[in-house]
Amino acid sequence: MAEGERDNGTPSTDFVLLGISYVPTLQNLLFLLLLMIYSVTVVGNILVVVLVVADRHLHTPMYFFLGNLSSLEICYSSTTLPQLLASFLTGDSSISAHSCMAQFYFFASFATTECYLLAAMSYDRYLAICQPLLYASLMTWKVSLHLAAASWLGGSLLLVAVTVFLSQLRFCGPKAVDHFFCDFTPLLELACSDTRGITLVSFIFGILDVVFPFLFTLASYMCIMAAIWRKPSSTGRQKAFSTCSSHLIVVTIFYGTIFVVYMLPRRPSLRQLNKVFSFFYTIVTPLVNPLIYSLRNREVREAFRKVLRKALSGTQSYLGDRSKRHF
Repeated sequence: MAEGERDNGTPSTDFVLLGISYVPTLQNLLFLLLLMIYSVTVVGNILVVVLVVADRHLHTPMYFFLGNLSSLEICYSSTTLPQLLASFLTGDSSISAHSCMAQFYFFASFATTECYLLAAMSYDRYLAICQPLLYASLMTWKVSLHLAAASWLGGSLLLVAVTVFLSQLRFCGPKAVDHFFCDFTPLLELACSDTRGITLVSFIFGILDVVFPFLFTLASYMCIMAAIWRKPSSTGRQKAFSTCSSHLIVVTIFYGTIFVVYMLPRRPSLRQLNKVFSFFYTIVTPLVNPLIYSLRNREVREAFRKVLRKALSGTQSYLGDRSKRHF
């Protein structure tokens, strides 16, 4: 990455993240809001992972993928929120070039992994609803592990090329990134070297990473909806739809906001709106995923009650033993 002159006392190898608010009076409120969101996101997703591991009734491919999704959401939100929270505390919104590239890589790779993982989850629901007699033989634990591993590896490996191309660009002038994290388009706007090569590479990988998984997920749910509609009884239709409704809501929120963010023109009048939608798919989506699954899924709620009862009974037994020893 090319060296330049210092700008406003910030080393030339640093970028400055302009953030999500220019109103100083809102900084404390935003910090508390983001801290609460991050805490609930981490705790909620860890709780889902613990429930999936601890309850043997949840040891199925469907909940195995859910555990992977919750683990991913913890990593996903941790690429942007700690840096943002630190900037609110210290007042320093600068980020080194290497840290900026690392943040972009991990954020983009986790977003890509989520696209593939959502596609794998839609395939699992397709087999469960459209091919129920063949489900156990087609969706084995080996297949589930391979799909999850391919999702994580695909997201990690495919973004290496884009990150390498991006890091080779020359950035000059005021290195103020008009965003609250190092995203691809805001960084590309600061480049003063030829960006045609990386634009082509990012377009190709965007097709592979986002469009193909989205079309696969869409096709799976079209088949699922058709199969549900053909069921003779309303009770059967309702039961079949309830098994995939939570995942469908997550898919809609994730892809709906991500397409708006990257298809919305980056005109000055629309940049704040772009940040709002980015806020939804980078920060709010990891928060609502465990809530959607826990509130709408009877098995997850029952597993939570079991774990809570065990924890309470264990606490009461421990306190009872202590009181006996005391007397």
